[in-house]
Amino acid sequence: MQQFTVPQFIDVESKVIGPLTARQFLTFVAATVLIGLSYLYFDFDLFLVLSVLIVMIAGIFAFLKVNGRPFHFFVLNLIQTLKKPGLRIWNHKIGKDLKAEIVNIEYKEQIPKKEFYNKSRLAELSLVVDTKGQYQSTEDEPSDIQIDPN
Repeated sequence: MQQFTVPQFIDVESKVIGPLTARQFLTFVAATVLIGLSYLYFDFDLFLVLSVLIVMIAGIFAFLKVNGRPFHFFVLNLIQTLKKPGLRIWNHKIGKDLKAEIVNIEYKEQIPKKEFYNKSRLAELSLVVDTKGQYQSTEDEPSDIQIDPN
């Protein structure tokens, strides 16, 4: 029997760049770009405040896990939850506008035709099945057995 190796730690992200995963590295690249843009467009005091905030937010998104899942999944789930209404009310008047159309369907009972085979016919069928169609009936009457050539 052939043996296969079963992966053990599929929820652990692989380290790509040093001790960082690809997601963490890209988070810090985006933070670096934002810090560089804030250095170009704002005065130095505002640049320092924004830089500290950007590094803190990038660190949270890169390293923090909530319930064993990365923080960005938590943020996405929070946004989806806040977009849904908190209270759902059933409006029973909506159904009154739609009139149901009554359709009468007649059902006819169909009883399948039962064919009874005697013991010799059953033995012959069993032989055809056991030999995978190699055995052919020697009777003169046409056989109702369909033999698949495959």
